[in-house]
Amino acid sequence: MRALGRQLEAALRDEFTAAREIRRYIHARPDLSGHEHATTRTVIEQMPPGSPVEEVAGSGAIVRVGDEGPCVAVRTELDALPVTERTLVDWASTNGAMHACGHDVHLSAGVALARAVHRVGAPVPLLLVLQPREETAPSGALDVLASGALERHGVRAVVGAHVQPLLASGEVASTPGTVNASADEFTVRMLGVGGHAAYPHLGPDPILALSLFVTAAQQLVSRDIDPMTPAVVSIGAIQAGSSPNVRPDHAVARGTLRAFDPVQRELLHRRLETVASGVAESVGCKSEVHLDLGEPALRNDPRLAKETAVNLEGFGLSRSQDLRSCGADDFAHYAQRFPSLMMFVGTGASSGRLHGADFLAPDEAVDHTALALAAGYLAACTALIT
Repeated sequence: MRALGRQLEAALRDEFTAAREIRRYIHARPDLSGHEHATTRTVIEQMPPGSPVEEVAGSGAIVRVGDEGPCVAVRTELDALPVTERTLVDWASTNGAMHACGHDVHLSAGVALARAVHRVGAPVPLLLVLQPREETAPSGALDVLASGALERHGVRAVVGAHVQPLLASGEVASTPGTVNASADEFTVRMLGVGGHAAYPHLGPDPILALSLFVTAAQQLVSRDIDPMTPAVVSIGAIQAGSSPNVRPDHAVARGTLRAFDPVQRELLHRRLETVASGVAESVGCKSEVHLDLGEPALRNDPRLAKETAVNLEGFGLSRSQDLRSCGADDFAHYAQRFPSLMMFVGTGASSGRLHGADFLAPDEAVDHTALALAAGYLAACTALIT
């Protein structure tokens, strides 16, 4: 496997220049979630000749590189965000969508790895997963899994990488255990009685109820969750009323619940409903709570993480300190089915904020992401197949 690693690295480095050009082409022509057909075609056109292609999840595809037998899947994401780009590079998007989360980097790195695996004739096949709808619901990962394609191809492990400006360029985190939180969305509606603002005694005020709920919800983590277990309650949207002298009949808050532990996740669900009902009743209102379950917590396979860290150093990349966050990624669905690893590849703070209109990973992020994916692929070959 060590000899294969040297061969694969050499072949991969030969692909860097082309991969950077592919990245720029994809970056300039982003597709929104569910409409990624053009991006999928672009990537498929760059695959080694004769690679079998199978459509999945509507606008996605899987591409097999290598012969029959057990294989390692590498997940890449196709979709861009509805963000108007402000990077000012001459290959910036101009269609109102933007690869502001680095999916263009992940895709081009996946292409480079697939080509390199083909060139060296690696004994373990690679399955490149071109996944749609990572940024929106319903999750593209769930549809890929529901297709049964990964089982049919004999997938034994799934590897992914995501650019991360919190890490310096050239640093990669290969962290064992839970690295991302579950993420569920909630809507809380407070129901009162509309009327004149001069007569508060004639009906319960839903804005007061919602205000109490917003304050109380912030105490769920501090008072109900084990302080050694990460969790976050965030409220991102509030709508109520349309006039300063009219008491509305309802008020609405929307937010997210995030947790590392599944038991704590369920506790947050129950307590959110209890708090909403309690504060509503205290001021004479009624409450309605709706929960939309999102991604589970993302757990990296410890053995894969350890083997990959060794490979990263062999490829000349710096292994960062363990990186965990309450962000979420639908890669977590793969990790519930297969031994999986999500790495974080540093782009440096100068690249801007993920999902920001000024986010722009440097060219070398393509190289580093390709090397990281190769390190994970080799780790899976060593730990889970050979």
